Amino acid sequence: MRIRGPLRAPLYGPTVAALTVVIVSGCGVEREDPLNVREVRLPNGVRISAEVMIRPEDQARGMKYRDTLEPERGMLFLHAEPGPHSYWMHNVKIPLDILWMDAGGRIVEISANTPPCLKEPAECPSYGGSKPSRAVLELAAGSVQRHGLKVGDQLVY
Repeated sequence: MRIRGPLRAPLYGPTVAALTVVIVSGCGVEREDPLNVREVRLPNGVRISAEVMIRPEDQARGMKYRDTLEPERGMLFLHAEPGPHSYWMHNVKIPLDILWMDAGGRIVEISANTPPCLKEPAECPSYGGSKPSRAVLELAAGSVQRHGLKVGDQLVY
């Protein structure tokens, strides 16, 4: 069969276009890449599903602009070299618990209930970095207390 002229589907054209936009945009919801997630086991056996940040541009973005962080979720920053890695909360909208770990996963420093900072960058303080660390785990505020985490505890990731 030969079709002359453009195929017309007046109801389907706009619908397909709108559906394509919704699928591609994800309705504005940021989806995580399942290949970029790693399980972190806490000393009490709780398993945290953590987004892994390795590239400098991903680490710089971190938790900025996010509205929530579920209790069994987190963000794991893996640094190429151990060092005094300080963090700040500029444009982070929610309070976080931040744990610095050595290369073996042992907690070397904690900043619990770290407040968000929606001020000018110069007005946002830095946290941590007083001990050499290789990895940093950000969790929802209150996680340190809820799970009884303390310096010296071993995490597996």
